[in-house]
Amino acid sequence: MASLVKQIDSTKGINSFVIFLSDEENIKDVAVKFAETNKVKNTVFAIDNVAGPKGYKLSKDAEITVLLYTGGEVKANHAYRKSDFNAKAVAAIVKDIPKILEK
Repeated sequence: MASLVKQIDSTKGINSFVIFLSDEENIKDVAVKFAETNKVKNTVFAIDNVAGPKGYKLSKDAEITVLLYTGGEVKANHAYRKSDFNAKAVAAIVKDIPKILEK
């Protein structure tokens, strides 16, 4: 996940955020450490419960979900189990970034 966040964080012309979905008490510390360790500068980090934000329609089976959207419209939705989130998955997501840069 770190490589994806770094690539998105450094992409000009988009705003990004990462939401950690967890009920664990130390999740804030985990999020802060992740941002600091990976030198994330432009991406907003947030925390929500395991169900996620209402209206996002996140897959309950996914452990990692990446939504690429613009103008309130989702242009790409990538959902993965942690074991399936690898370099190939990151490449597929990065390949879709132009969909949210198009005007």
